[in-house]
Amino acid sequence: MLKMKSIDDFDYSGKTVLLRIDINSPIDKKTKRIVNHNRIQKSIPTIRKILDQKARLAIIAHQGDTLDYQNLIPMTEHAHQLSIFLGEEVHYIDDVAGPAAQERIKSLQPGQALLLGNLRYLSEEISTFEDAVKLRPEEMLDTYLVRGLAPIIDYYVNDAFAAAHRNAPSMVAFQEIKPTAAGDLMLNEVTALNELMVSPDHPCVFVLGGAKISDAFGMMRRILESGTADSVLSCGITGEIMLLAKGVALGATKERFIKDRRLEVFIPEASTFLQNHPDRILFPADLAYSAGGTRREVSVRDLPIDEMFMDIGSETIYQR
Repeated sequence: MLKMKSIDDFDYSGKTVLLRIDINSPIDKKTKRIVNHNRIQKSIPTIRKILDQKARLAIIAHQGDTLDYQNLIPMTEHAHQLSIFLGEEVHYIDDVAGPAAQERIKSLQPGQALLLGNLRYLSEEISTFEDAVKLRPEEMLDTYLVRGLAPIIDYYVNDAFAAAHRNAPSMVAFQEIKPTAAGDLMLNEVTALNELMVSPDHPCVFVLGGAKISDAFGMMRRILESGTADSVLSCGITGEIMLLAKGVALGATKERFIKDRRLEVFIPEASTFLQNHPDRILFPADLAYSAGGTRREVSVRDLPIDEMFMDIGSETIYQR
């Protein structure tokens, strides 16, 4: 149904494979160290399967973006963690597609893996470029990334499900000119999502959050209009925007955070959602924040308070 080739459809022996994964991880603000390795660990099965065929493997990934610049760091630790979970070294070079990266890829031996530098160091890979320029995949063949890497690879594999909504060269351009397959994570997640969208069990509740409000709203509109979801629980900044649209004041710190990132522009659209689907959109009943390293929670009824909320609270989790 999905018309996607899997990595089992090709023989990578002795070939050079470019693998796009999503290992964008939460970063401690002070230490700049990774605090959760879940995505890194999830990428291992596809990496292992390709290396077991004695392929030369070049890996591309991103960390951070313009919306979370504090997380835009080199990927040295990512390579180290990949090596730990894989049980063998994943080499690293802090270059994305330039001459140094190209030479390292060419020097790979069969069965070796190399993680290239942070994709978001390239302007053509950041969200603001995507939103402003709006290139078609065939137009991306002239981008720095594709011009630098396409001539020295034989296959392209995409296993970056968490970034699958992105219209960026690393996600959609190489398919135009190279044999392409979906990694195991991508194939499994898309298959599960397809089944959920086509024939979900009811009652069906979607939980939508994160800072990419445009993505959350796009999904919300589709599933509510199609009847896929009976209701939507909005969390994260998406849920906070819903609270603001409902007339709830969050507090100076979080409202300043939202304004500084120009996310308040989504409040009118959130109001429209609440008007059109008043009984189907759920928002947080309480919010969580950190005070001296301790998790604290506050009911929406007791807002505003001057805190930087990071999560939904227990009442939302267990009662919504």
